[in-house]
Amino acid sequence: MFLWQDPQFGNKLITLMAAAVLVIQIMMVAQRWLVTNIRAFAVQSFLLALIAFTIAGFNHAPHMYFVAGLTLVLKGILLPLMLEKLVAKIGIAQEIEPHWNVPVSVLIAGVLTLFAYVIAESLHRPDEAIGPASLGHNTLAVAIAVFLTGFYMMVNRRKALTQVLGLLCLENGIFLAAISLTYGMPLVVEGGVFFDVLVAALLLAILIYRIRETFDSMDVSRLSRLRG
Repeated sequence: MFLWQDPQFGNKLITLMAAAVLVIQIMMVAQRWLVTNIRAFAVQSFLLALIAFTIAGFNHAPHMYFVAGLTLVLKGILLPLMLEKLVAKIGIAQEIEPHWNVPVSVLIAGVLTLFAYVIAESLHRPDEAIGPASLGHNTLAVAIAVFLTGFYMMVNRRKALTQVLGLLCLENGIFLAAISLTYGMPLVVEGGVFFDVLVAALLLAILIYRIRETFDSMDVSRLSRLRG
């Protein structure tokens, strides 16, 4: 059996890529530079696309190839390029004052990751044989951790752009859970989710630019000044 046809090899490869996804997510929680966060999101999306390609290859699932390609093009290339251009246009390169500082944020991310593993442990099936159909099942904890830390990014950051990144990371967590447990939702549903995320990101990018023009800042807390 060729190495790339061995389910044990596929399982280890997916586990390694999922670990890298989680490390990148925690790094994004601690990182304040906007462009660095955007590029980290692009790498994370690229790894998720590779996980999807791997699962598709071992299970001969054509629709998963399409989903993986869509992830790579939209979230690995187009959205990061669009967000980087937005950063260059508005001229703000760094998140200055999150609600909680970096050490506290890393600690919270660690607690959320631990909580994710506790939740996933209750769904773990140790007697499950490793085969093509079980590839990715051990990444559920990572998926939950990415979802929770993405939500935390949205709550902790003041800049609208980093809140958008938090939303996109949250969606990455949902995507990883979907492909690892069910080999993806029905193709029509997945396509709808992708385009919903793309439209939401485009609308939020426009909103961010308008906030910057109006308040000379991306701090969403200043929207509280808009009172009748």
